[in-house]
Amino acid sequence: MKRSTTLVATAALLVSTAAVAGPFAPSTGIGKSDPAFVAWATSYSNYLPGGSVDAEFRTPEKALGPAVGDSFDIVSLGNAGSITLSFSGTLFNGPGWDFAVFENGFSDTFLELAFVEVSSDGANFFRFPAFSFTPSAVGAFGSLDPTNIDGFAGKYRQGFGTPFDLDVFKDAQGIDVNRISHIRLVDVVGNGTELDSFPASFGGPHPIYDPYPTTGSTGFDLDAIGARYFTAATPPPVTPPIVTPPPVTPVPLPPAAGLFAIAGAILAMRRRAMVS
Repeated sequence: MKRSTTLVATAALLVSTAAVAGPFAPSTGIGKSDPAFVAWATSYSNYLPGGSVDAEFRTPEKALGPAVGDSFDIVSLGNAGSITLSFSGTLFNGPGWDFAVFENGFSDTFLELAFVEVSSDGANFFRFPAFSFTPSAVGAFGSLDPTNIDGFAGKYRQGFGTPFDLDVFKDAQGIDVNRISHIRLVDVVGNGTELDSFPASFGGPHPIYDPYPTTGSTGFDLDAIGARYFTAATPPPVTPPIVTPPPVTPVPLPPAAGLFAIAGAILAMRRRAMVS
């Protein structure tokens, strides 16, 4: 895809010339109070926590609504765990970034990572290309240089979301970038067993490292997902209730002989009245 190819070429060029910093922007994080956000995730499904997550952090409902930006209002995915979030409508591809994912890293370098996948039907998911130039493993509280990673959620500290641009998939078959209904996050196991998207023709793929092993709130800790370009769902039309009138009970008519007798009686009364 166009953006993916551009990122690969740019990274390959910068890696050959960078002495200290990595090839990617030091900060493109979006603050949680940025007015660009117009909607936040409203529901979740398929929360599949990986191992070593304490019960107090198995709280998927805390990933809903606006980002809080602290260390505790989160759901932990655990090693290789995942969760899918959706909105009260759909996201669409606009100029620049389209949505942002918030993690709870407590510093600019303690960064736990996750793959990000999107779907327009809830069944077929497409993963954003992600690149890691972290040279070696880091410990449980080790540091990552954010300029060495791109395309992962969790690149920025708590309160700042990692932005994603749906334009990456604009030419892909099987996904409608103007009707994104689901976003899935999958924890990266940071021991180097998982590989990034960097192609072999440029010397990849690279092993992915992030703080490992961790305990308690293990793995990626999701705070929220905010949308910049969003179309609210159209509520179904309201159909007025059908009111059935109560049945009408017909008044029984007297038989014909009775009718003649009644008519005769009425005539007789009128005659008496006229005579008197």
